[in-house]
Amino acid sequence: MSFNINEYYQRLSQGDVLLGYKGSITSELINEVLEAVEEKLEKVNESGKTRKKIYNVLVESMQNLYHHIEESHEGIEENLEPKFGVLVVERDKEEYKVITGNFINNKKIKFLQEKIDKINSMSKDELKDMYKFILNHQKISAKGGGGLGLVDIARKTGKPIRYEFFPYNDIYSFFNLIIEV
Repeated sequence: MSFNINEYYQRLSQGDVLLGYKGSITSELINEVLEAVEEKLEKVNESGKTRKKIYNVLVESMQNLYHHIEESHEGIEENLEPKFGVLVVERDKEEYKVITGNFINNKKIKFLQEKIDKINSMSKDELKDMYKFILNHQKISAKGGGGLGLVDIARKTGKPIRYEFFPYNDIYSFFNLIIEV
């Protein structure tokens, strides 16, 4: 076991952190996080345009965590709450980063890598077309989405979505998503 959740979270929490959280991802938490970040952005007099972008990215990121996170963690030696995830919102010079993390079954890694890489390779117009296509042709999945979240994030930020997978054991890896706004 090479990945340690506490060391990972500690590393993330060293910058100019507006909000840091690790624990169970619930619908109540999403609302609390959105309110707290909005309040903190207002206190630092961030522009309305930047606040709106961060808010939208945060909504999509939290919904992705909430809907796609592993319910249980059999084989993970850490004592984790159900639907365990990590969220950090930090300021890095003139931009913000929304960082999420969660354990993911190793079987899902290739699909997720391919999806993000495809999104990252698309132009602004291609992302717009893909967004419209998904909106008009996809069915809502059992997990609540039609696959719009990452496409919408890429459209709103205009930047590549960064990600990493940290191997944990034969079954799980820790998925780290970094979105720059």
